Amino acid sequence: MILTHYPVLYREVVTYLKPQEGQTIYFDGTLGEGGHAYNMLEHYPALHLVGTDADEVMLERAKGRLRPFSNRATFLLGWNDTILENYSLELGRPDLMLFDLGISIYHYEKTGRGFSFLKDERLDMRLDQNQTLDAYAIVNGYSQAALQKIFSSYGEEPFSGRIARAIVEARKLAPIFSAYSLAQLVKEAVPKLHEHKRIHPATRVFQALRIEVNGELKRLERLLEVAYSRLNVGGKMGVITFHSLEDRIVKNFFRVKHSLNRESTNKYSLSRKEPVAELLFKKAITASEVELGENPPSRSAKFRAICKLKE
Repeated sequence: MILTHYPVLYREVVTYLKPQEGQTIYFDGTLGEGGHAYNMLEHYPALHLVGTDADEVMLERAKGRLRPFSNRATFLLGWNDTILENYSLELGRPDLMLFDLGISIYHYEKTGRGFSFLKDERLDMRLDQNQTLDAYAIVNGYSQAALQKIFSSYGEEPFSGRIARAIVEARKLAPIFSAYSLAQLVKEAVPKLHEHKRIHPATRVFQALRIEVNGELKRLERLLEVAYSRLNVGGKMGVITFHSLEDRIVKNFFRVKHSLNRESTNKYSLSRKEPVAELLFKKAITASEVELGENPPSRSAKFRAICKLKE
């Protein structure tokens, strides 16, 4: 099997999510092609993997990559927040958890689902191919106001209004079918000076569409809560994010868990006397110069992790 995805910050994940004596269950909630899982299972022979992915194609690719560890792995298809809400303790309560929120390079290069604005593929962007909402439905069906809102909220796009207006005008003539045609439309809608910035003019729009299609930010808030509730006391949870919206949610969640005093008479007391979790490091870890040379897409990755001290 030819692998296309290179796991980011893999050295840091293996280091900071090192199991303590007696810790055996590693839950990888965003398995992808199984890169992080492979490294964890290789480094720590006592670990058993519970790996999940919402994309059936990716889950099958991970199974192939992790075949050497098949007797130490359980694979589950579905959204990680839903799986954890219905998690069976027969699998073992997780001691270590990792959520790499990035989209695999495989999705951009091989799935044909319109994740890349460089490819002439149908607008899709679904991770779960069984759901009905896709990028084509959003681009061709959402109102101008709704499009502007998601481009602004999920893409932090400064020209969200101009782009939304251009989309609505263009689709009056014919549906906007492909990722490439949408990207060209966005490029024409923004000021020419904007074209010469480091990122492609359509980058933020495509990010926003992907988030809307897959409900990524809404799922993330729910995921963090349910994941923490399932994590064993003494266990560690790490999250890798790729844009500021995700990182802000994770940073705030970890900060609150680090500061909560559940023995207070108040529902939540921002006191450091009785934290329920410990930050494994204060600032987010980013890719080293070595890794940036190995894997340029790692430049936007940020890794945060906590250890659960009490329920």
